[in-house]
Amino acid sequence: MVAQFPWLGDLARVAVLLNPASGVPDAGASGVGGPLLWPTGEPWPECSLGHWVYHRDPLSAAERREWQEMDEARKARARNGTGAHNVVTHEEAAAQERIMNGASALDMRTWERISTRPDPCTDPVAMVPVMQLRACDAPRVFEGRDTDLLQVLWCPNDHDREDVAGGYPYGGPRLELRWRRSAEVGLTPATPQQPRRAADGYIPRPCTLSPVEAPDFPEHDELPEDLRDVVEAWCEDQEWDYHDDFACLDGWKVGGWPSWHLTDLQRITCSGTDCGRRMQLLLTMDSGGDPSLHVGRFGELRVFVCPDDPGHPIALNIQ
Repeated sequence: MVAQFPWLGDLARVAVLLNPASGVPDAGASGVGGPLLWPTGEPWPECSLGHWVYHRDPLSAAERREWQEMDEARKARARNGTGAHNVVTHEEAAAQERIMNGASALDMRTWERISTRPDPCTDPVAMVPVMQLRACDAPRVFEGRDTDLLQVLWCPNDHDREDVAGGYPYGGPRLELRWRRSAEVGLTPATPQQPRRAADGYIPRPCTLSPVEAPDFPEHDELPEDLRDVVEAWCEDQEWDYHDDFACLDGWKVGGWPSWHLTDLQRITCSGTDCGRRMQLLLTMDSGGDPSLHVGRFGELRVFVCPDDPGHPIALNIQ
C-alpha cells in the first residue's frame, strides 16, 4: 500500500506485534505474566488507592412489591392489546429511578440492586507483574533511554480516579512502568507477593513472546481529508478494507497506532506541567488469547506516553 501511496509512508509507524503464547518465560526474558528481574532490597509495589467494587443491596419488601406491580401493569397492557405494554409510563420511570437509587442493574432473581462504587483501601494490594520487555525485542521503544528493560505492573482491581490515567476518565487496573538496566547490580528473579484481592480477568497467564515488526497505519479519521477518500477508493478496488487490513493492528503490540472503534477519535494530550503535547501509543494489551486477560468489555488497554519527556505521567485508555 505504501508503494501505491508513497505519502502514506510518513504516517506509518513500526509496531512490534508481541504474539504471546502459553509458556513460562525465563526471568530475564521478555514475557507476559512471568517472573521479573527485581532489585534486591527494593520493596514490591503495592496499591493503596480505593478500588471500585460491586455492591449488592436488597430491595425492601415494599420496593419489591411496587416493582412487581409495575410489571403486572405492563403485562395487563399487553393482554389488552393496547400496543403500549413495552412503553414505561412517566410515573413508572420515576418509580424505577427512585427504587434503583443510582444502581446500574437489578437482579430479579435475588431482588438486589447492583452498583459499583469506591471501596476505601485499608489494606494495600500487591501489584501484579503483567509484562517484561527487553530492548532487543523492541529496540525503538528504548530510543533515547539509558535502559534496556521495561516492566509493566498493575493493581488487579478497577479504579476510577482521574490521576490514575493522567487526567482522562478511566475504569480499570492502576498501572506502573519500571524502566531498568538489565546489567544493574542486584537484579534477581523476583517472587511476587500475591494480591489479597483481584478482579476477574486481571491476572495474566504466563506467556512467552515472539516479537515481529510490522507497519501500522492510523485510523481512518486520522488521515488527511484529501487522502482519506483516495485511499478508501483504492482499497475498495482491491477488495481490501483499510481498517481491517492496514490500520491499527490488533493484539498485543508495542508502538503503532491506537484504534478508536468504540468512540470517536480522541487526541490524548500530556498532563505534564506546561506540556499539552499529543501523546503516543506505547503499549496495547488485548483481552482473550493465551494471557486470558479481560479488560473493559473484553477490549484493549492502551498505555500512552509523552513523546517529549519520558518523565511525564502516562495515560491509560480502554477500548
